[in-house]
Amino acid sequence: MFIDTHCHISKSDYDDIDKLINDNVKQGVFLMILSCCEKEKIEEALSILEKYDQVYATFGFHPDQIDKVDDEDLHHLEEVIVNNKKIIGIGEIGLDYHYPTNKEKQKILFEKQLAMALKLHLPVIIHTRDATQDTIDILKKYPLTGIIHCFSGSLETAKIYTKMGYKLGIGGVVTFKNSKLQDVVKHLDLTDVVLETDSPYLTPVPYRGEKNSSKYIPIIASKISEIKNIPIEMVASTTTKNCYHLFDLKQ
Repeated sequence: MFIDTHCHISKSDYDDIDKLINDNVKQGVFLMILSCCEKEKIEEALSILEKYDQVYATFGFHPDQIDKVDDEDLHHLEEVIVNNKKIIGIGEIGLDYHYPTNKEKQKILFEKQLAMALKLHLPVIIHTRDATQDTIDILKKYPLTGIIHCFSGSLETAKIYTKMGYKLGIGGVVTFKNSKLQDVVKHLDLTDVVLETDSPYLTPVPYRGEKNSSKYIPIIASKISEIKNIPIEMVASTTTKNCYHLFDLKQ
């Protein structure tokens, strides 16, 4: 049985969410953690949490939201999180320097949400793109745990994050031909890994190019089992245990 620790579920991405959830469960993905990272999608995400027992969530503001959110939005976000027990983390939050951006505004938003996570005793889901050193430097200031979402860095960077207490979210990229992530995963301790899809994005091979969903988590797990030469059952049980421990979920 598997957990997808990071997926995006919205009517803007899927025509039939009932079918989506059912298809995921049929493939052995018994728990999905929805990432709500835009303020416009908060109400929809809350309705999904209420409707589906299999869905939990993390809420936060993505770095691309810097010109859309203010302190009032952050206050509202905190209220929403406090009042819903199915919101089990804050994220995805972080830094993204891939396109021209106001780096200082991103850092301010990032740190405000890290402070919120510290206050609420919740793990964080970290988005970092072309901003590794700034991300590490900021995270070192906050004694938190969480997941480095869609990890695709070097083994050296992986060791820095895991030493800080973070899990690494491994998704469809690990199945891509000539992916350098395969060499990194080979040397990772499985206790430092959680599975994710980032659906509807980053669909694994052989379905690359199609819309992603949590039902493809077993493909990612199978690739990890192949890389590490271990049974897929071990990948499933260990990554699930990692997730339960990180989010303090009851088995």
